[in-house]
Amino acid sequence: MIMAQSAFKRLLVGVTGGIAAYKAAELVRLLVRQGVKVQVVMTPAACQFITPITFQALSGQPVFTDLWDDRIDNGMAHIEFSRDSDAILVAPASADFLAKLAQGRADDLLSTLCLARSCPLMVAPAMNVQMWHNPATQRNVELLKKDGVLVFGPESGEQACGDEGMGRMLDVGALLEALEASQQPKLLSGKKFLITAGPTFEAIDAVRGITNLSSGKMGYAVARAAMEMGAEVTLVSGPTCQPPPQGANLIKVVSAQEMLAAVMANLVGKDVFVAVAAVADYYVLNPSEHKIKKDAHILTLELAPNPDILANVVNLPDPPFCVGFAAESENLIEYAEYKRRRKNLPLLAANLIQDAFGADESELVLLDDKGAHPLPRAPKIILARQLLRHVAKMLPKKKDQE
Repeated sequence: MIMAQSAFKRLLVGVTGGIAAYKAAELVRLLVRQGVKVQVVMTPAACQFITPITFQALSGQPVFTDLWDDRIDNGMAHIEFSRDSDAILVAPASADFLAKLAQGRADDLLSTLCLARSCPLMVAPAMNVQMWHNPATQRNVELLKKDGVLVFGPESGEQACGDEGMGRMLDVGALLEALEASQQPKLLSGKKFLITAGPTFEAIDAVRGITNLSSGKMGYAVARAAMEMGAEVTLVSGPTCQPPPQGANLIKVVSAQEMLAAVMANLVGKDVFVAVAAVADYYVLNPSEHKIKKDAHILTLELAPNPDILANVVNLPDPPFCVGFAAESENLIEYAEYKRRRKNLPLLAANLIQDAFGADESELVLLDDKGAHPLPRAPKIILARQLLRHVAKMLPKKKDQE
């Protein structure tokens, strides 16, 4: 996991009763590593699953569980803690605690300070699958969302009780991403994105094919960043090991022809098309249905050019705003700018091949009609956010925004 600087300086982490409380310990540890001052508040039920001393050791701060704790001089811990925090995250948030929040009940320290807060509130639900799907829980969650509470998760999977289904608290990595995403400006709210990512694979026979070293990391980062900024995302992905970005409409393809078909079938209504995928330039004519047996003879493959997916989109009568990517081994700006002008693109992101494939960090140069805009080396999610901020500035403004 790449550790980035958190958007929060002071975070109050509330822990309620549930087996997922063990994940909260790892969450606190990683937040502290990011430089966040973490104040932990536990419900009495949470103390049945994990001890306050664990969180005190991990956070370096005293842990509070009692509304009447005399360690706060004025006896108003529920006021002091919310004033001293940038945000409150309750993880795990049990079904009972969600009900308390929805109803405005305040019968312990954590629920009281949530009610008395003047900062954002976020919850990470964790409960049995039947409890999660219960209509009462669903009503409570919808009410919390309407009240402006951010709800992270839950996710589906195997549960401690042995059931399988929705209700697991998000893993710590996903929670950290959700915290980070919550602080991103919603510059693309209401926009619909279509993004391609990863390599394509062109079959030679039943087991072999032509592909490239693209990992899909940059395309998936762009998809994540777009959703963080409020966009609705459809992601067309070639074969990759990247975990699917939560909330995106993921369409898996293999070949360039399949990717083209998926792109053209999903273009209607899209505001922005970002072509990040490393599409194979050629495919094999007449690939073998069965595995070609090895022998001493030279094997000759007949190749034909694949369609240019980006060019197909750009040349439509009314195309979306198009962003291209170019990976070059030399003369980066010269070759990339030639590609941008040849394809009539408003914006192109360029990088060197040695920085492009497989790495978690990279450098980009954004090229538009105003010139070159270098983005220094950074994690790909950071570059993706910077790229999309640039896109947001270039998108046509609505009349009510002019």
